[in-house]
Amino acid sequence: MEINAQMPQTLDQLDRRLLALLQANARLSADKIGAEIGLSPSAVQRRIARLRESGAISAEVAIVDPGTAGYPLSMIVDVEVERERPELLAAFKRWIMREGAVQEAWYVTGDSDFVLVIAARDIPDYDGLMHRMVSENANIRRFRTRVALGTLKRGAAVPLE
Repeated sequence: MEINAQMPQTLDQLDRRLLALLQANARLSADKIGAEIGLSPSAVQRRIARLRESGAISAEVAIVDPGTAGYPLSMIVDVEVERERPELLAAFKRWIMREGAVQEAWYVTGDSDFVLVIAARDIPDYDGLMHRMVSENANIRRFRTRVALGTLKRGAAVPLE
């Protein structure tokens, strides 16, 4: 699923408070959310439905600890491409989207073209992934890897103040 920038939608204070609560715990009931923000459960459900339909809520997922799942290593990889022709970039973006070990991917400005966050079981697992990346994407010029020594913060919560 490619994430596209959308026109910003107007969120009122109740939407923002509701979204802040859902970001902290998506399992909260409409009753609890309503009690917290001063709406009836049915009004909360209507707002959540509208926020889903509009794309303001893009997904509701369980966040799994990578170490528990057998992927204790996090690598941050800067990738440079040879050419920025649209079809070559599109092919690499499709590869990224298919690759489960790629946890995050950013198309960026600066010295690199992409920044990837990779989850790996161990160094040989990571090395195999990088060999596949280069062999399946001839447009890769080079990549540089940083190994994360620890995770200080992980999440996708958007500031709503």
